[in-house]
Amino acid sequence: MSLIRLIYVSTACHEATTAELDAILASAVRRNEADGVTGMLVYADGGFMQVLEGEEEAVDATFRRVERDSRHTDVFVLERAPIPERSFGRWSMGLRRIGPNDAARNPAYAPFFGGGFNARKIRARPGLALDMLTEFARGSALGAVR
Repeated sequence: MSLIRLIYVSTACHEATTAELDAILASAVRRNEADGVTGMLVYADGGFMQVLEGEEEAVDATFRRVERDSRHTDVFVLERAPIPERSFGRWSMGLRRIGPNDAARNPAYAPFFGGGFNARKIRARPGLALDMLTEFARGSALGAVR
């Protein structure tokens, strides 16, 4: 068994509503539970950042579906690497919508998610994407966790 982590960012085709994000979450939870994939989705200002973890074949199949999803464009992989264990193993998918209050609470991360996620800047700092996802997954401020 070969676990991998894949992290990507993308741009939403339009500002996602709470109902749309809930629908994305419900679909992801259902499919990921069946496929043994875990992860976290963060939405900020018209952009997505997501981490997928699991067996290589399952993560790659999940990501191929994600790439074809018409609700976003400009899908950019930040990291795809083997991992010894899952960092987001307790969720088939977690979801967090971040906004101005999160920027104020996390000033070191704010330059990377204002106006969506800046793939070039994030990729230039190895480990930053995982750090951000981990930080935004913490605590009771999660919009929805499954």
